[in-house]
Amino acid sequence: MEDTPQKPTPLLRFAIIGALVFAVGFGSGVLLGGGKSLRAFSLPFLGPDATPQEDVDLSTFWKVWNTLDAKFVRNASTTPLTAEELIYGAAQGIANAYGDPYTIFLPPQEAEIFAEDISGNFSGVGMEIGVRDGVLTVVAPLKGTPAEAAGLLSGDKIIGIDGESTDGVGSDVAVTFIRGEAGTPVSFTILRGDDEILEIEVVRANIEIPTINTELRDDNVFVIELYNFGATSPQLFREALDEFIDAKTPYLVIDLRGNPGGFLEAAVDMGSWFLPDGAVIVREDLGEGKKEKVQRSRGYDAFNEQLQLAVLIDGGSASASEILAGALKDHGVATIVGATSFGKGSVQELVNITNDTSLKVTVARWLTPNGVSISKEGLIPDIEVEYDPDTTEDEQLEAAVDLLLK
Repeated sequence: MEDTPQKPTPLLRFAIIGALVFAVGFGSGVLLGGGKSLRAFSLPFLGPDATPQEDVDLSTFWKVWNTLDAKFVRNASTTPLTAEELIYGAAQGIANAYGDPYTIFLPPQEAEIFAEDISGNFSGVGMEIGVRDGVLTVVAPLKGTPAEAAGLLSGDKIIGIDGESTDGVGSDVAVTFIRGEAGTPVSFTILRGDDEILEIEVVRANIEIPTINTELRDDNVFVIELYNFGATSPQLFREALDEFIDAKTPYLVIDLRGNPGGFLEAAVDMGSWFLPDGAVIVREDLGEGKKEKVQRSRGYDAFNEQLQLAVLIDGGSASASEILAGALKDHGVATIVGATSFGKGSVQELVNITNDTSLKVTVARWLTPNGVSISKEGLIPDIEVEYDPDTTEDEQLEAAVDLLLK
């Protein structure tokens, strides 16, 4: 099969989803410090290289291909595979061989679903999933979605979908089973904790991923709930900070609970409102023998010492959420309250392989400014408050409020 030359395509940098940059301004207010305007930030470009590696012996591959082609007997329910589909399967096998749940080859159907995720509008149940310790796991149900309403929780292990085992099933394949027409049901067999087995049915709906919500409480504490780090998040966050400044209160809570992440650059942009120019927001370990890459604050640094800031996290706070919370924690700007985060400490890039396929590949492991990796253990709060499902009171939020007001 001949490879069609591809034009260079932008690499999307991911902290689960991708990266974009926004040019935003900032209004004046009671807490303003020395805010600066946003600097231009460019993304690298790269075209996939289809040059064969001369020192790689592909005889095993072709022997398997030809043996299957000659000997495999299809049954009545088996659909014949095209050569293209076989190549896709081989590409998925190469990616899977790396043993990294976030390095995935995306054939056309999966690539289309991934594009829908980035757009933030699709039909499904509304939750982020991933593979943890070899098991398909709920990272976080999204706010106001059928998954949240049905009672799915961060950390739930999905051991079955519609009665079929998920053993060995990656998140990219699982998504194709979970997505479907709005109004139709999908059933999950859930392992919660060590031994609780639950059957949870969720009715699919048209999902519009929520981004942000703001509230000025009666006790004069301003709360920004951020549900994802999407394409519009930096601008919406800037607008939320404008609201906070207009409220003329020094007390701010940024709620990142259940936020599964998103654009890496969105986390960098948001952290820049609280940190001076050049302050480290996240370190990227690019692998043995490679120089560390550092993402630094753009120096908006909009708030003075009057600001009292707490950040809420839990087991559904992943990736870009952990980047932002970790930076504010290490620089002493915020106190972190809640439960230990998910622990998704890697960065992915999306490379277009053909016009309708792509490869999501882990390119770095990230560390907090102080060099702490959270890939396994997660980010540990300064003040630990576990979620209690048996109470209607939001004890984690109240703990953050009490901290600010004391």
